[in-house]
Amino acid sequence: MDPSALSSPQMQQFINQEKEKAMLNEMVAKLTTVCWDKCVSGTPGSKFSSSESSCLSNCAQRYMDMSIIIMKRFQSMQ
Repeated sequence: MDPSALSSPQMQQFINQEKEKAMLNEMVAKLTTVCWDKCVSGTPGSKFSSSESSCLSNCAQRYMDMSIIIMKRFQSMQ
């Protein structure tokens, strides 16, 4: 591969998009693990109970809110 191709604007844009996808996937995996451990006790049935559904929804919302706050804080430091 031509080394100059790595510094092309298209390649940099592609790399940035892939980084964003990886970060999003990591956040979803972390959110799933944290909220599952917090909200689901025992072996789930075919459906979540109303308390599990409510807990999962609230947990996911709080996790996303905190992620946004942290992201804004990092952006303001740059």
